[in-house]
Amino acid sequence: MVLRMPASVKDETTTQERIFQMLTDRPGVTRIDTHGASVFLDAKRALKIKRAVRFPFLDYSTLEKRKAACEEEIRINRPLAPQIYHRVVAITEEPDGSVKVDGAGRPIEYAVDMSRFDESRTLDHLAKAGPLDTKLASAAADAIAASHAAATRADAKAWVSSIPALIDGNIDGLRAGGHFNAEDIEELGKASHAAFLRIRPLLAERGRHGFVRRCHGDLHLANIVLIDDRPVLFDAIEFDAQMATVDVLYDLAFTLMDLLQHHQPSAANMVLNRYLATTPADNLDALSALPLFMSIRAAIRAQVALARLKRPHSDAPGIVDQARRYFELAQMLIRPPAPRLIAVGGLSGTGKTVLAHALAPLVAPQPGAVVLRSDLARKQMFGVGDTHRLPPSAYTPEVTARVYDTLAQHARRVLAQGHSAIIDGVFAREDERDAIAALARECNVALHGLFLVADLATRQMRIGSRRGDASDATQEVAALQEHYSIGHVGWATIDASGTPEQTLQNCRDAIAVGQTGQSD
Repeated sequence: MVLRMPASVKDETTTQERIFQMLTDRPGVTRIDTHGASVFLDAKRALKIKRAVRFPFLDYSTLEKRKAACEEEIRINRPLAPQIYHRVVAITEEPDGSVKVDGAGRPIEYAVDMSRFDESRTLDHLAKAGPLDTKLASAAADAIAASHAAATRADAKAWVSSIPALIDGNIDGLRAGGHFNAEDIEELGKASHAAFLRIRPLLAERGRHGFVRRCHGDLHLANIVLIDDRPVLFDAIEFDAQMATVDVLYDLAFTLMDLLQHHQPSAANMVLNRYLATTPADNLDALSALPLFMSIRAAIRAQVALARLKRPHSDAPGIVDQARRYFELAQMLIRPPAPRLIAVGGLSGTGKTVLAHALAPLVAPQPGAVVLRSDLARKQMFGVGDTHRLPPSAYTPEVTARVYDTLAQHARRVLAQGHSAIIDGVFAREDERDAIAALARECNVALHGLFLVADLATRQMRIGSRRGDASDATQEVAALQEHYSIGHVGWATIDASGTPEQTLQNCRDAIAVGQTGQSD
């Protein structure tokens, strides 16, 4: 690729604009501008050039700083997305006055050399097209969890002490935008500061245990793309290490919040549950931080949307509407309702797990209830994979009692954080059900018990159709369960012989859970 431009250009901004124009003039090249960079796309390649700008949060005003920023972008992003990020290339002025990309002459600019991907496959575009499926949501959670596991640990003091200023910055920015009610903005600020004071000791403790790390920092849906049907994180913050050095749950909160804003409550709930299932259990003890974390992220996105109004030819009504949705989400998230404890029981094949995951997104606080499944707890107890089949010795009454005790302990931790929990188990014994009722009284939360029933033929048919499931129940086990002495259930008995949708509706009617994720 060879470009022609005048040899003597002194002003860096002018030099850049001439380079940009020449790149744009090439056939098939598209230019995309952001506040800090210009990206030039052809069919397979993307060149990202830092713009010669200086903001309070970044400084690209000299060639040396732009080169360093390009190198840092490769260092931060290549481990996350090696399919996209390749190297830093120089744009050089040759002795004959020509300009080349990756030439041998004098460097006059630098660019991040990347592979182009299908922009329509970012999660924000996919979310607008329809519901994100369980497999995709689970894979996204795995990608985020893997990035956190690999992230460098950092001191938490700077992160924790920065949160009040972050809240104030949001409030100042929203106030200056002039599009929202001033009292609503002030109330958001007060509620956010109050929430921070409540959880500050928790955040400091998490910092001491290694949960503050150099994270992605900007994990909204537009920065996650499907490549070869796998979610890939890209465009992590490289210009400010402090901005990206946060609690891992604050990093996750951006994705959760953005899924909610894109009307994807089921995907948001699946991402949360999968992340909690594959990361240290200590994260259960930090769920009280999620309302503040998600609210801050929503307020940031409201400000980002309003900033787009300053661009020429912007769609002002559409932008203001998007900003308003983020602002209203921030208001809602910062005041979570009281948690619930839901127990889903029933013999094998009645559809407990399908119901639990369908119900969870509807149970406040958002992004929905944490699902605690006996089958998974048992597998974790024996240190095996989810689909590894355990021997009969793993199903003795003594082992089962330990499984239910573990479920109760985890539910207690979730509820203590003001978050709802759904426990998914057979609950064939009265003492198992009594123990859950006692847990609800201890935690001072409402208990909603649901006991699913279906005929043996239906249960065996469902069990026979399972593939890659954590349950070890067989059709023979289902037949043996017909002889269980269930005793007095005391929970709502739900006919689960119909479709999953019918069972869900029956349960929603029984425990009054609304469509919006708020309990009625």
